[in-house]
Amino acid sequence: MEAAYRIETERTVLRCWEPKDAPLLSAAVESSLDHLRGWMPWAAGEPKSLDERAEFLRAMRAAFDRDEEYVYGIFNRDESAVIGGTGLHRRDDGNCLEIGYWVHVDWIGRGLATEISMALTNAAFELHKVDWVEIRCDPSNARSAAIPHKLGYSLDATLRRRRTTPQGQPEGTMIWSLFADEFPQSPAAAVKISAFDALGRELV
Repeated sequence: MEAAYRIETERTVLRCWEPKDAPLLSAAVESSLDHLRGWMPWAAGEPKSLDERAEFLRAMRAAFDRDEEYVYGIFNRDESAVIGGTGLHRRDDGNCLEIGYWVHVDWIGRGLATEISMALTNAAFELHKVDWVEIRCDPSNARSAAIPHKLGYSLDATLRRRRTTPQGQPEGTMIWSLFADEFPQSPAAAVKISAFDALGRELV
């Protein structure tokens, strides 16, 4: 298994965070806070100082290097702006990775989260050789739930009161999954991604 430190999609660059990205990330989060607070529990701790942001990014990079989880910044193609965040997260005891994502408010409704999820689904199976991939979302977030459905994931369960909303209320969680033997029939399998290791070498 070789982790991709950089993945290029049609409209974006996904890459491992670096501390120097703190100003760009702060700009993206702070301009999207009203939207993020409706769905992301971590948004309750925003805004953060640049020093706090840089320390967070250092921690994300360290976890990436230790193969604990793989958190990516979503950048526009010239990397002049952060347009979201995503990642492949270890959540289960099995050989599984979970895809998470958030998108800058100005990019909502453009299919960006679908594009990113297709790329990471591909990377999870082709590079990490997982047995299955999960996507979890709030049952009331119709936009988010539409993404795994488009990519051929199956809804395994809707669990009651498994998360706390940003407003502090208990709410359910939808669990969508795609298994390795189902991946070849998924739209994600047809996506060609360019992926690179920590030294910038292209991964096949």
